[in-house]
Amino acid sequence: MTKHVFDISSGRVDHLIEMAFEEDIGPGDVSTAYIEGIYRQGQGRIMAKQDLVVAGLDVARRVFEKLDPHVVFSGQCADGEEIKKGRVMAEVRCSLKVLLMGERTALNFLQRLSGIATHVRAYVNLLSGTFVRLVDTRKTLPGWRVLEKYAVRVGGAHNHRMGLFDGVLLKDNHIAAAGGIARAVDAVRGNVSHLCRIEVEVTNMDEVAQAINAGADIIMLDNMNTDEIREAVGMINGRAEVEVSGGVVKDRLRELADTGVDIISAGALTHSAVAVDISMKIAPAASSTDT
Repeated sequence: MTKHVFDISSGRVDHLIEMAFEEDIGPGDVSTAYIEGIYRQGQGRIMAKQDLVVAGLDVARRVFEKLDPHVVFSGQCADGEEIKKGRVMAEVRCSLKVLLMGERTALNFLQRLSGIATHVRAYVNLLSGTFVRLVDTRKTLPGWRVLEKYAVRVGGAHNHRMGLFDGVLLKDNHIAAAGGIARAVDAVRGNVSHLCRIEVEVTNMDEVAQAINAGADIIMLDNMNTDEIREAVGMINGRAEVEVSGGVVKDRLRELADTGVDIISAGALTHSAVAVDISMKIAPAASSTDT
């Protein structure tokens, strides 16, 4: 199994965690403030309540580290691992106060990211044995994109561009603004690096021909039916990579793969994923004198 380690050094995750604390803890946790012995050492066990693909353990660890830099967080599985209901995912040792304050925020990250990874894995399994690359889109929760695209990779699919800054994709509105496919491609090609590939979105055979003639590196077939996709792949005939997008659902994946396209992109990988069920049980830690 590939080892997935999330890089939290950029500070983006810390920012999200801090926003989560601000909305959840605010000026203080009034549920724990007056409980006697709340600063005693405790242990939390994070458990899967359904079969799932794990994603986000490093983020959950960071939640508790932000509350207590001396926390002991012990992962019992790894991101990308398929686990069964009832499996302990991680154990956390720190004060009961920190455990109670961080519980919901840590679980929110884990449930959402593991939900995406679990959802994506089901798509990927349906494409087993093909050479088609399954990719996500920019249809992500604002602020969470770096996390959600990480979960997509954990699930076994690939990332499309991260944002508007790292890839050229000329869609219908760009083409309309430029006055046509050829003009749009020429304008961009004359200004971006020669290392940057240009992708063009098309919706019919006439636009496919225009994109080929304009020298597009990748042609995205948007919302075409299966017969149209086959025809377009034949027309392109290897002169550009072919991506299909729009109306991509699980039941159609093998059908799309069999048309000869190179890439299938699906916004549903992120926007339609459902959070999985994960819980955390907290108890005072046993002392060294306990028998």
